[in-house]
Amino acid sequence: MRCPTAISRVASSSSVVGGCRSPLSPCGGIPPTLRSYATEAPRSKRLGATLSLEHVLRKSSHQQFLQRTKVLALYRTILRGTAPIKDATTKAETRSFARAEFERHRGVTDLGHIRYLLSTGKTEWEAMERYIGGM
Repeated sequence: MRCPTAISRVASSSSVVGGCRSPLSPCGGIPPTLRSYATEAPRSKRLGATLSLEHVLRKSSHQQFLQRTKVLALYRTILRGTAPIKDATTKAETRSFARAEFERHRGVTDLGHIRYLLSTGKTEWEAMERYIGGM
């Protein structure tokens, strides 16, 4: 959109072509081709910094990502650890039990609870792994 001052000048006089030259106009005297490249005006320092919780959300989502990675790593470890089980039904039962436990706790979002479940799961798996190694 062209500056109203430039349009009125063009309409009344053909001496100004190609944009506004008035420093008092809304476009600030910037030709229309350069106006689109102008930067945004700086925000007022009078109000100070706005209060935001984005850093907390970013940190918690990062923590959730890390915990999710650990959970998936434990699940993969369990699946790989069940591979040496010779009996097919026992192997299938063990894998289905592990999957059911992970799915049962899928909705847990509290990081402390997730850490507890990971710790418990690792402990249970280590005990099961010793049993599988003795087979």
